[in-house]
Amino acid sequence: MQQSSAVIRSRRVVLPDGERPADVLIRYGRIERIGAHGSLTGAALTDLGDTALLPGLVDTHVHVNEPGRTEWEGFATATRAAAAGGVTTVIDMPLNSIPPTTTVAGLAAKRRAAHGQTWVDLGFWGGAVPGNTGELQGLYEEGAFGFKSFLSPSGVDEFGHLGPAELSEALTEQARLGALAIIHAEDPDELASAPQLPGSHYRDFLASRPAGAESAAVARLLATARRTGARVHILHVSSADVLPLLAQARADGVRVTAETCPHYLTMAAEEIPDGDTAFKCCPPIRDEANRDRLWAALANGEFIGIVSDHSPATSELKLRQEDGGSGDFAKAWGGIASLQLGLPAIWTEARRRGHQLADVVRWMAAGPAELVGLAGIKGGIAVGCDADLVAFDPEGTFTVDPAGLQHRNPVTPYAGRTLTGIVRTTWLRGRPVDVEAEPFGRQLRRPN
Repeated sequence: MQQSSAVIRSRRVVLPDGERPADVLIRYGRIERIGAHGSLTGAALTDLGDTALLPGLVDTHVHVNEPGRTEWEGFATATRAAAAGGVTTVIDMPLNSIPPTTTVAGLAAKRRAAHGQTWVDLGFWGGAVPGNTGELQGLYEEGAFGFKSFLSPSGVDEFGHLGPAELSEALTEQARLGALAIIHAEDPDELASAPQLPGSHYRDFLASRPAGAESAAVARLLATARRTGARVHILHVSSADVLPLLAQARADGVRVTAETCPHYLTMAAEEIPDGDTAFKCCPPIRDEANRDRLWAALANGEFIGIVSDHSPATSELKLRQEDGGSGDFAKAWGGIASLQLGLPAIWTEARRRGHQLADVVRWMAAGPAELVGLAGIKGGIAVGCDADLVAFDPEGTFTVDPAGLQHRNPVTPYAGRTLTGIVRTTWLRGRPVDVEAEPFGRQLRRPN
C-alpha cells in the first residue's frame, strides 16, 4: 500500500528553475510541497544524499507492438524496461500492433491488452492512414493523444502512408479537431531514386536513406501545415539539414515542433561495423559532423525533446551476423531498442559536452510532457505534479549487458558500451516501482 505522505531528500534535486538541495513532500501520489534541504519532517523519509533526484522521464515515442506482434515487445516487458530506465510515462505508437490504432476498436484492443500489465503510466497515439479520416474524431474523443502518419512506406502493410492529397485531408481534419499530427518525414520519391544496394556495408544502407529524403518530406509537410493550419511535430529527426526549414516555418507562424533520439546523438555512421544490423533504423544514424549539428540545435532549443523511438524486433528479424543472420542492412528490421538506456546514454554524452542534469531533464521529461499536454502533471518536480521521480547516480558507471535488460529481445547497439549514470530507484506517483512485484501503472487519456 502507498503511504499517505513521504519526504524524499537530496542535495541534488533537479527542479524547473535549476538544481539545488531540497526536500520533496509527497502526499497521496502528488507533490505537495518543496522545502529547503532538511526542513520537512513528520513523514517517512528517504535521504538520497548526493544521489540526484529527477522527475520521471516522459517518452512519447515507444513501439510496444502488442497485441499482434508481442513476440517483438509487449506491455509488460516494455514498461518494466521503462521503469528500470527512469521513464515513468510512455505514449505508445499506433503501428506494429495488429490491429493498429487507426480505429476506435483498435484503441480498445490496445487498452484491453495493456490492462493490468503496465509498470508505468501509459497513453496511446492514434494513427492517420489512407481511408480513416472518418475515424479520427472518435479516436480523439476516446483519449488518443494525437495522430501519427508516415509520408513513406511504414514497413508494415496494415499501416499505409499518406500521399499529398491524403496528407492534406488528414491535416485538415486534425486542424478542425485541434489535434497534434506527428509525422515520420521521409519522401518516397527521394528514397526510390536513391541507390538501393543490399548487403552488409553500412555505407550502402546510409546512401539508401539520404538526408534529402527528410528535407523533401519536411518541406512538403510544412507547406501543407501552412495551408491547413494544423499543428505538426516532426518525429525522430536524424538530419540536421531540416533545421533551417523548421526555423523558417516557425518564423512564418507554422506551429511545428521536432524531436530527436539518443541514437542520433550518441552514435555516428563512421563507428558502425558492417553487418551489425542492431544499428539499423529509419531514418538512419548519420555522420559525426551531423551529430554535432544536432547537439548544437538541441542546446539552442530547436528540439522540444529527446525520445527513444524504441522499436525492437526479434533477433531473427534483425539478421545480425553474430546471431547467424546475413547482416544485410536492406533486409533487416529497422529499429533501435533503447528504452531502458536512453537516460544514461544521453547523460554520458551530454556531460562530455558540458551540459547539466537540468538540460537532460528539460529534453527528456519537461519537453515531451509539454508536447502531449501533460505539463503540470508529468515531467517536473513541482507542486501539483504526480510524484513520478527518479533517484539517479550521475557518477556511477556500468557496461551494457543485453542479458540484463528488461526488453523482451536482448538486441541493442549499446551492447558493450560503458555508460555513466545509474538509475537507483524509480517512483510512480510516490510509490517505488519494483519490476518483480505487481504493476500499478495507469492508462492515460489526453487531457482536455
